[in-house]
Amino acid sequence: MGKPTGFMEFERLSESYDPVEQRLKHYKEFVHTLNDEDAKTQGARCMDCGIPFCNNGCPVNNIIPDWNDLVYRGNWKQALDVLHSTNNFPDFTGRICPAPCEAACTLGINAAPVGIKSIEHFIIDKGWEMGWVVPQPPKSKTGKKVAVVGSGPAGLAAAQQLARVGHAVTVFEKSDRIGGLLGYGIPDFKLEKTVIDRRVAQMEAEGVTFKTKVVVGNKDVPAGINNDATSFVAADQLAKEFDAVILAAGSEVPRDLPVPGRELKGIYAALEFLIPQNKEVQQGKANPINVKGKHVIVIGGGDTGSDCVGTSNRHGAASVTQFELMPMPPEQENKALTWPYWPYKLRTSSSHDEGCSRDFAVATKKFIDDGKGNVKALQAVRVEWKDGKMSEVAGSEFELPCDNAFLAMGFTNPVGGLLEAFGVDKDNRGNAKATTDGEGCYKTNVAKVFAAGDVRRGQSLVVWAIREGRQAAREVDTFLMGSTTLPR
Repeated sequence: MGKPTGFMEFERLSESYDPVEQRLKHYKEFVHTLNDEDAKTQGARCMDCGIPFCNNGCPVNNIIPDWNDLVYRGNWKQALDVLHSTNNFPDFTGRICPAPCEAACTLGINAAPVGIKSIEHFIIDKGWEMGWVVPQPPKSKTGKKVAVVGSGPAGLAAAQQLARVGHAVTVFEKSDRIGGLLGYGIPDFKLEKTVIDRRVAQMEAEGVTFKTKVVVGNKDVPAGINNDATSFVAADQLAKEFDAVILAAGSEVPRDLPVPGRELKGIYAALEFLIPQNKEVQQGKANPINVKGKHVIVIGGGDTGSDCVGTSNRHGAASVTQFELMPMPPEQENKALTWPYWPYKLRTSSSHDEGCSRDFAVATKKFIDDGKGNVKALQAVRVEWKDGKMSEVAGSEFELPCDNAFLAMGFTNPVGGLLEAFGVDKDNRGNAKATTDGEGCYKTNVAKVFAAGDVRRGQSLVVWAIREGRQAAREVDTFLMGSTTLPR
């Protein structure tokens, strides 16, 4: 619980950032982990609140009060063990998770919540610094083979859990590097890829085999979705060669904006901009989209849109504007109504702080041609919402210069053809149909084929993907062995 009176004695201390003018010059991480004493102080703020709502607020059910107390007492190694008992990759979540645990913190009812995410970040970075994060190979092999399709957080979590109980696991990835959208999608300034690479090395030492540049099930990957594949594996081939298959390929199909002028040059889905930028940073391949000196409009107010903002600022865009269809949220949530659930409130990211004009309750009407097939402006209209329905505000049309537009309105489905190739039933949203509780959870309608992560639940958070990967691994182990020692 930390120090019994710590929540009354100490204020919340956030991690520090490099100054904006400094961090805009590079693509490296700029958030500084707490030092030892500051981490202890933050751990001391954890209350003896009786019912730790933070545990349930966290999708992987991290045992947060326990490791807060251990950090307060300086027991770093034991804190790491507790953290790893529920979360395979706290180095991912400690950097990019939005921290629903903090929204559920009891202290947050009438004060600043415990800095849970910053403590998690501290624990895992301390673990790597001290050499405590090491491979955990199985004591014996089961002789069973498992294929995992997709190397995002769900696939990686499932693969690691299954390898540690002795199964031979092969991960198939269509990109030329492991990580899914962690590797290609999330900017390096939020998650440096060496963080992923060291986990891949750990998993290889545990017996996991990674096969990159391999597309599974359907060769026809839609345009705009990263595909570095040079080889193909059919669905029935995996079914023959492996004792179980886990589909963890994510949800990559972007939501489009069918308005006049959408076909003009200069308008892209967000990942068409972000993924080449990852490749430029990591491999030196120039991003074909360069917005230096250009007027950029980002359509969509979520994390992907924020990533487009931060990347555009690093390019040196002349201006960056971000539109959101919904009304502007309140700056402070109504805690009496929302706690301990994720609150509806205005969220400002580090990318917004670097320079961005944000506008809410705006709908795009059309893109305007410069006469040569390029976009030169965007016409929009203000909207209002009543009883859940949207209507345009009469006379509110306006126009902004736009040299490049990035569509960041979320993702709708797994890549076309994958589920069909395996014969997997879909739910009413087009995702793989499988339950998450009870007997047979994570199983699809196809024998020995399981589904986990965004391919099953739709677009979601990294921490939810890790949860589903771990739980699917438990079900696969039970399916193969008749019982399991893996935690749920």
